[in-house]
Amino acid sequence: MLTNKHLKYESQKIGMNYFRVAIVLFGAQLLFGLVCAIQYLWPGFLFETLDFNIARILHINALVVWMLFAMLGSVYYLLPDEAGRDVVGAGLGKLGFWVLTAAVTVVVLVYLFIQIGPGKESTIWFINEGREYIEAPRWADIGIVAIVLIFYYNVFFTYIKGRQTGILTVLVADLLALAGLYLAGVFFTDNISMDQFWWWWVIHLWVEATWEVFVGALAAYGLIKILGAKREIVEMWLWIEVLLLFGSGILGLGHHYFWIGTPEYWWEIGALFSSLEPVPLVAMFVHVLYDWGKEQGHKEAVEGEGAHAVSNSPAMAWIALNAFGNFLGAGIWGFFHTLPQVNIYTHGTQFTAAHGHLAFFGAYATILIAMMYLGVQGAYGIKKMTMTFKSKMAIGLITFGVIGMTVALTIAGYEQVLVERAELGAGWDAYFIAQNLTWMKQAMGWRLVMGVITFIGFVYLLWDLVTIGEVEEAKEANELQSAVA
Repeated sequence: MLTNKHLKYESQKIGMNYFRVAIVLFGAQLLFGLVCAIQYLWPGFLFETLDFNIARILHINALVVWMLFAMLGSVYYLLPDEAGRDVVGAGLGKLGFWVLTAAVTVVVLVYLFIQIGPGKESTIWFINEGREYIEAPRWADIGIVAIVLIFYYNVFFTYIKGRQTGILTVLVADLLALAGLYLAGVFFTDNISMDQFWWWWVIHLWVEATWEVFVGALAAYGLIKILGAKREIVEMWLWIEVLLLFGSGILGLGHHYFWIGTPEYWWEIGALFSSLEPVPLVAMFVHVLYDWGKEQGHKEAVEGEGAHAVSNSPAMAWIALNAFGNFLGAGIWGFFHTLPQVNIYTHGTQFTAAHGHLAFFGAYATILIAMMYLGVQGAYGIKKMTMTFKSKMAIGLITFGVIGMTVALTIAGYEQVLVERAELGAGWDAYFIAQNLTWMKQAMGWRLVMGVITFIGFVYLLWDLVTIGEVEEAKEANELQSAVA
């Protein structure tokens, strides 16, 4: 991850720069998450230095921004392979990277050292907009849209002048929505219901529609690259994904709408359609793996040799985890607490946090880590990348830690539903009583333990990404030397 020596395209070099910043922000997200987990158990920890509300802002925004960096990096990296040429406007793409990185640095420093401001227009523009999950000041909002538009210019004109594959066609359409939907979070209205309506178009639809389609395109590219999957199969499932997400994604928003004063029928519509979204990605993976297995068996029987070997085992492991992690986190955990008969009790509890942790990890983090491994493979010119001990420790500890956090938060959510909501009536007193009961404290304690395990896994991941290229490059050189001798 520390070299670009085998990359001949400027686009891929830009992509590697995005990956490097993304992995740093990933670590920051986990660190601030650990601070929040500690503060749940010991509220006085870092009091008036890094209070819970600021640590939470940094934890969630670092999550969104590192994934955005990794997504942009992934597209820059795959663009020459798909388009058959280097990116159009590479200089502009490099400028966009440095401007976005500088802007993110400034926003983080403001969060850390200024934190809050008076209720004036200047605070909204320069400190914090005060809108949950999209707290970035107004200038940063405008900057993000501008950078994405530069990125869109790079991708669109490369697509027009190069090879127009199905994967790139989907990405070109999706990236326009990526910039467009974010605009719904740049303005606000005095009517809270209307403001929340448009807020959800960023918080949920930006993620459920544009990001999920993004994931589908990256999975399709990864399976072609790693397994030699048939393009017509992965692109077929990708178009089904587009159909479902741009259709059901909008309707799936409905499970939020009842809480902002819209009619009750949105409950049922939202619960039904939001559950359909992860299905095509799982189907794509299973279909490709089934065909690859059949081809492998046929070639071994007829020719005595296997089909296209797995060219990048760490990336393949993360893609496999993506297929089923997406289904569990976004599908199962998302569906069972958004059913209207359940959501009336679970809304605003730790059930939401449980779903969020597993969904973001399963649907997005996994595929983006896979793309980082593909980037390292290309940067070092490695033909076949195998799993190292650090690779296995990273995927094992991070997966175990995130699932453990999800289970702990689910238990905490059950405690809130049964005690705070059902038994005590959901008032402020009920909330504080529930927060101090043994079940909540034990669940939050386990959440902290599992968070530490996840962070240890991240250390192994970072260590592996930094070293695996040189290790595998040296191994290939030794094998080649032995074969010649």
